[in-house]
Order: sequence, then structure tokens, then C-alpha cells
Amino acid sequence: MFTSKRFRLASLFATLVMAISMISVDQAEARRGGSFGGRGTRTFNSVPATNTAPTVTAPVQRTMTPAQQQQARPATPAGQQPRGAFGGFGGLLGGLMFGGLLGMMFGGGFGGFGGIFAMLIQLAIIGWIANLLFRRFARPQQASVGGAPSGNARGYGGQFGAAGLGNPGRKPAAAQRPRSPDELPVTPGDLDQFQLMLTQVQTAFGAEDYGTLRRLTTPEMMSYLSEELGENASRGVKNEVSAVTLLQGDVAESWREGQTEYATVAMRYESIDVTRDRASQRVVDGDADTATQTTELWTFVRQTGRDWKLSAIQQA
Repeated sequence: MFTSKRFRLASLFATLVMAISMISVDQAEARRGGSFGGRGTRTFNSVPATNTAPTVTAPVQRTMTPAQQQQARPATPAGQQPRGAFGGFGGLLGGLMFGGLLGMMFGGGFGGFGGIFAMLIQLAIIGWIANLLFRRFARPQQASVGGAPSGNARGYGGQFGAAGLGNPGRKPAAAQRPRSPDELPVTPGDLDQFQLMLTQVQTAFGAEDYGTLRRLTTPEMMSYLSEELGENASRGVKNEVSAVTLLQGDVAESWREGQTEYATVAMRYESIDVTRDRASQRVVDGDADTATQTTELWTFVRQTGRDWKLSAIQQA
């Protein structure tokens, strides 16, 4: 019974589902509007973890940045393991799964009850090996990831996350000295500006204030926001965002590219975000009485000596 053609097909389908899920585990959610904009030569880079966004954030999904800029990405630091669905022990697991698929299609592999039992044992062994490998290669990075942000991810004055970026109650200490000529020191004034722009952009989007959005964002970001506002209007709805309050924030990366300066900031904030029917003003999505929390990474860009503009938004 277990070697019937129907059972083999069902097993093949289940294995394919497992394999696809493994391949996609490191991919960011690609839903429309979830991650868009540009981060210069780092557009196709993951963003380091911070206290506010404790997991590595995947690269921007929707961008007008030419793919050739991937060639300009910084080299992987020594000792840092490459990320990817089948990198490291993921490759071992992927190879065994692929081998099982081939064996099943040619009459062996996972076919039969004994084969399924053997597959479970193999997966358990692979999991044990994977755990050992993870501990072995992750150990050098634990010191930097566990307590404080690593690399460029940093807070200021010990109060950076508790009361918002600029911390109106107590100003943060002076920005840390850059670790390299390309790293950009972020000042308390910059942090205050980022916090203000969070509220301004959200409020302008909810009010469909195209003029303010154009002033605060890059042309690429403006095109994405205008597109979403236009689609809302065509569907007869309006997105309203109010009561925006920053709860915690820290800088993930800040750098220079010639005369252009970038800063990617992780921000956790709460807001009242609802969608209303334009004709009746009835709420069709969201709760007008309850604030919800969101964690995003916003990238700001400016030419040296000029004002910051929003250039990318990524979901943490």
C-alpha cells in the first residue's frame, strides 16, 4: 500500500513543499509596499541587527537602483559567515533533500514506510549536526550581537532607545568617532530630525499632502508613495495615520558615498492607522481607537550640508 503510485506522488509533493519552504526562509516578505526605495551601493545588502530590530533585515525588494551596484558592496568581513538559504549547513540539508527527491523519482529514496522513517532519522541527525555547526560558527559573533548592536549599529548615551531617537528628556552623548573614512558620525541633531520626519511623513501620507511628501522624500520614494495613494483613491478608500509616537530607535548603519551621506535607522513606533471609505467615512480596515506598533528601518539621504530626505523603508 505504501509503495503505491498515489502515495509516491503525495510524498513527492510534501517533500517539494518542505524544500521550497527551506529555500524561502531567508527571503523578506515581498508584499507590495513592504520594502521599497534605495540605499545607494547598500541597496542589495542586508541591514545589521540593532536593539530595536534584533534580527538582520533583508535587502530592499522594490527599487530603481541598478543591479550593477551589487558589485560595489563592501566585502564580507573576515570571520563572518555568508547568509543564504543553502549556505553552510543549509547546503548539506538542501543536498540531502534533493538527493531524496531524485531517489524517489527513480524508485528509491523516501519511498515506503521504512524510507519515511529513515528520512525522519536523517532529518534528526541533520538537525543535530546543524545545531553543532551553528554554535561553532556563531560563537565569535555572540559577544557583539547579544548585548549591544555590532559593527555600525549603535546607540548614543545609553538612552537612545528608551525615549526615542533624540530623547527630548536627556540629550544623547556626542556621536561615536567613525571607524573608517566612509562611516558617517550621526549627531544628536540628526537624530532629532529623523524622529521629526517619522511623524511628518506619516501625517502627510494620511493627509494625502503631496507637497510635503515631495519635500521630505527622494523622487523614487515619492513615486512609490504617490502610486499607493493613487490606488487607494481609485478603490474609493483613504488611509489615515495619526498619533504617531516613537517608542525606540537606533542607528543601524551610516556612511558616505562621495558627497552623498546615508543613515539607516531602526524605529519602533505606535500609531493609529486606519483605512476609511471615502464616501461614508466608515472604517474598513484597522481600529480608530487603538494604536498599533510597527518596527521599520528608514534610510535617510542627503548631499553634504543639505537637508535629509527619506530614501527607503524596510519592514523589520
